[in-house]
Amino acid sequence: MRGFLASSIGVTCAAALALPLALSSGAVAATTPSASGTRAAGAVPGSTQSLPLSVLPYDRALRAPGEQGLTRREVRPFSLVGVVWDDPAAALEGRVQVRTRATGTGVWSGWQDIETHNDDHAPDPGTAEHDAGRLRGSTAPLWVGDSDGVEVRVRAESVRVHRAAVPPASAAVQAPLPKGMRLELVDPGAEPPPGGAPAEGPRAGALTAPSAAASAVNADLAPLGATAIPALGKKRTEAELIEARGGEADARVRPFIGPRPSIVTRKGWGADERLRESDFVYTSKVKAAFVHHSATGNNYSCSQAPSVIRGIYRYHVKSMGWRDIGYNFVIDKCGTIYEGRAGGVAKPVMGAHTLGFNTNSMGIAVLGTFGSAKPPAAAVDAIARLTAWKLGLYGVNPSGKTYLTSAGGNLYAKGKKVRLNVISGHRDGFATECPGRLLYNKLGTARTASASLQGR
Repeated sequence: MRGFLASSIGVTCAAALALPLALSSGAVAATTPSASGTRAAGAVPGSTQSLPLSVLPYDRALRAPGEQGLTRREVRPFSLVGVVWDDPAAALEGRVQVRTRATGTGVWSGWQDIETHNDDHAPDPGTAEHDAGRLRGSTAPLWVGDSDGVEVRVRAESVRVHRAAVPPASAAVQAPLPKGMRLELVDPGAEPPPGGAPAEGPRAGALTAPSAAASAVNADLAPLGATAIPALGKKRTEAELIEARGGEADARVRPFIGPRPSIVTRKGWGADERLRESDFVYTSKVKAAFVHHSATGNNYSCSQAPSVIRGIYRYHVKSMGWRDIGYNFVIDKCGTIYEGRAGGVAKPVMGAHTLGFNTNSMGIAVLGTFGSAKPPAAAVDAIARLTAWKLGLYGVNPSGKTYLTSAGGNLYAKGKKVRLNVISGHRDGFATECPGRLLYNKLGTARTASASLQGR
């Protein structure tokens, strides 16, 4: 494990030079529709349909004036849905509801709400990712399963505004809907082939250059092209950390670190590495972990979790305009841990998970929605196991406090130093419901368990 914090550039280049015959440039286009039948064997690209919304005909019994959406229609297969608009700074003060038709059965779902307040997940102001001009406003994505029909409606809500004139001092007005709203229908693509075969390229064992680069940054932890990083016991994890530090003066003094958990790599969940930007962006260290829920709903099986992650990844990049998936790690309801943003699971990769606090932190998203649903114990345990290891690499106590400097947000002004729990909820850094009340209430349990795993 020596050099786990070394520059990823040298490792990536070395891996690419070592495998010139394994690299494939004949990749299928990322927007190839899954229903077209043209996808190469073993490919996982998926597709995104982007449909502009329009004002729906007024109906006193069914719709409010100015309501936008799409009437019921048949579309190409998809499994994840969201709404985006032109201005990332514009808030959608309203309600978004969708209903979908299940593929193969023709049965339509009831109306489902999509979480509209998603501006709290974003790259930090002043970063290249934030200022590149590609960002869009968006709802959270919602996982609906295999579907081939859709209907959506977006209704503005009344908001209270202050008026300095005669009483009353405030009045209810209908907020305008954002301009350029579009419905995004995401097909996450087929599952990766079994037995560790590649998600990209027609030949078994073949890796494209982007896939090799994403895998090479984990070369100290798993073989190139591995679908999972294996778990290590506590003693072995401690020994490798000591070795990575060049050996301590007294190796009998054990570092505070939890055993390394098993982590499904991007290769393992089928990431199409051609979607993201090619380089990796790092901060100097990891001082804190922010816990999120994905707000994609709880209607998925654990076997579907890789598909849900591929859908979120494509939504973040193709629909929202980010450089990669925003979270550093993802955890499903069964407690499986997945590598998120590319750059190496042991490295301080800059994420786009907590607006204003992405520097020197990591973001962990639990797949699901936990405002009123209880988070599975396996997921809370996985938070503890992951943080005990990852924070331990940087000498951080999971049950302690730390200071982060805000890059700007709705709670803290830019440049303000903020004292936070090392394991915080998203709402601690931004005014948001995330990670949901019931998951937030479990963070104390996760802190205690994580510190115990470190031997504190």
